[in-house]
Amino acid sequence: MTAKIDELKSDLAELQSLLAQATRPKVKDILSLETRKLSTEIAKLQDQLNTAANATSTTPILKRYQVKLNTYAWDQTSKFVKFYVTLPKVHTIPEGNLVCQFTNKSLELSVKDLDNKDYVFVINNLLCKINPEGSTWKVKTDMVVINAAKVKPDKWSHVTELEKKASDAQNAKFKADDNMDPSEGLMSIMKNMYEKGDDEMKRTIAKAWSESQNKSSVLS
Repeated sequence: MTAKIDELKSDLAELQSLLAQATRPKVKDILSLETRKLSTEIAKLQDQLNTAANATSTTPILKRYQVKLNTYAWDQTSKFVKFYVTLPKVHTIPEGNLVCQFTNKSLELSVKDLDNKDYVFVINNLLCKINPEGSTWKVKTDMVVINAAKVKPDKWSHVTELEKKASDAQNAKFKADDNMDPSEGLMSIMKNMYEKGDDEMKRTIAKAWSESQNKSSVLS
């Protein structure tokens, strides 16, 4: 097909040369018509050639997929609640690939194209309101530190409202039935809430259960 295109281009060049030399109106019209026909044919053949080249391309198309981050550590000062999200090699990607968005009751960290994956870390329904304008984040080696600015300097007992509700329900259950075996009561509460809860509730309950087991091990 390439050879045919080259041949047609040569014909077109000769026609254009003859058109430039022609003086008779009828001759000019005939040459102009043939010139347009050749130009159209060359364009069509070139499009076909490009389409065929794209169809046979072996360049792989890489598709990233999203990973939801659920594990983190946290502490607090009178001004900030600090979240520590471990993510290997996060410090090696461009600064523009990472952003953290805040509302007065939530935060969302997005990390783009890290080892051909996208990562997202979300906490909704924070225990207390935060100040989005005063909140910041910082990238460290293999870690992102999120500083959620407190509106009030009060100490947070939990990270989210769901965690506090789960804790309050557990305490209320034990108070209502002093004769209940604590470990049995805890298991019953956690099982019921886990079965009825969404993904965030399940994560919260798993964390609360883990902390309870760790405390029991220490006391024993």
